[in-house]
Amino acid sequence: MTTFVDRVELHVAAGNGGHGCASVHREKFKPLGGPDGGNGGRGGDVTLVVDQDITTLLDYHHSPHRKATNGQPGAGDNRSGKDGQDLVLPVPDGTVVLDRNGNVLADLVGQGTTFVAGQGGRGGLGNAALASARRKAPGFALLGEPGEARDVVLELKTVADVALVGYPSAGKSSLISVLSAAKPKIADYPFTTLVPNLGVVTAGSTVYTIADVPGLIPGASQGRGLGLEFLRHVERCSVLVHVLDTATLESDRDPVSDLDMIEEELKQYGGLEDRPRLVVLNKIDIPDGQDLADMIRPDLEARGYRVFEVSAVAHTGLKELSFALAGVIAEARAAKPVEVATRIVIRPKAVDDAGFTVTKEEDGLYRVRGEKPERWVRQTDFNNDEAVGYLADRLNRLGVEDGLMKAGARAGDGVAIGAEDNAVVFDWEPTMAAGAEMLGRRGEDHRLEAPRPAAQRRREREAERDEVQREFDDFDPF
Repeated sequence: MTTFVDRVELHVAAGNGGHGCASVHREKFKPLGGPDGGNGGRGGDVTLVVDQDITTLLDYHHSPHRKATNGQPGAGDNRSGKDGQDLVLPVPDGTVVLDRNGNVLADLVGQGTTFVAGQGGRGGLGNAALASARRKAPGFALLGEPGEARDVVLELKTVADVALVGYPSAGKSSLISVLSAAKPKIADYPFTTLVPNLGVVTAGSTVYTIADVPGLIPGASQGRGLGLEFLRHVERCSVLVHVLDTATLESDRDPVSDLDMIEEELKQYGGLEDRPRLVVLNKIDIPDGQDLADMIRPDLEARGYRVFEVSAVAHTGLKELSFALAGVIAEARAAKPVEVATRIVIRPKAVDDAGFTVTKEEDGLYRVRGEKPERWVRQTDFNNDEAVGYLADRLNRLGVEDGLMKAGARAGDGVAIGAEDNAVVFDWEPTMAAGAEMLGRRGEDHRLEAPRPAAQRRREREAERDEVQREFDDFDPF
């Protein structure tokens, strides 16, 4: 059963915002006491958070669909809906978030680093929040905004200081097991290691991590074998260590040609030219291995490599190698620029920035794009004429009608608000702002003008009493 997964496609969906409520306060002797509809709750976000205790993406391989909870709708008596609960997804340190086209969205390194993969939708305003001096009793409320839904790719790149690279069965797993407390699988056949192993090494006052990269063979950078799956794990390493097998039983291989092949694969993969290299001649406990190491060491040193002869079985040369790696890592850490806190840059919006654009497309359709108009459209209930009129007024105040006129739009031209796959299309009329006025003057509600039977009966009874009282006052028995 697979226990290590370093690449998954995750389908996230944030929670939808709750709808606002259109309600009118009612109590005895006060049947229309004003709007009291509450706001809808905010939808929950989907957030990725780095957790040092997580080392694999296995959970998301088995359950790739994740959704946050929706916000609750508002209610009468000015009761706002409950916000949706945020969904927090722990990911390993070194996880890269990409979209489906391969564009990097976030590089999550360091405990607690977060990235909002899906933004929850805003809750809709209730009619109590929409009331104003001109619109005293709105007969509508805004809809909740849909939560963001998208597909992201998670790729794990191991965060380690040292990467051990080499042919299968070169002894990388044995070496990491004796340098650290890691317990990888070790056997005498190729491709024993199917996942990167990570260990922690202490050399004097320096503590560093070491990882082995399995499956490097000729053609690995093009996808042959397992190399392409795990070459990404060397990208974050400060030092590359070539582990060469000096006791190979294959007649067509030797340590120098193995080194040249691995270097060619690293070159084809790219981005690793500036990493310092060390060479480890492993398995010198075998007589033929020691002889071969003595033969090729001068050639490797002539190329500029620092060479170490070790035996993972006999624990020979391990101390020298460990402290040499610690020295190289200390230099790399000292040369690394000091991380400074991210400066908060405030960029005020330009005075003439309306927040939207109007473009004319080839088919004659005028398309309006902008955060505000698109959000307002999503929150409008098009089954309510008053809500549509409110939308028209908001677009007019924002300057959309003026923008359409400047773009050359005429009455009857098609106008689309939003992206091509999710737009509201209508035939534009310059008098669109008067849509809600068919309902009456601004600030009035027909429900307030409609006859109320109880009030009418009360007025009739009062009129009858007044008439009886006048007759009694006018009565003169003499």
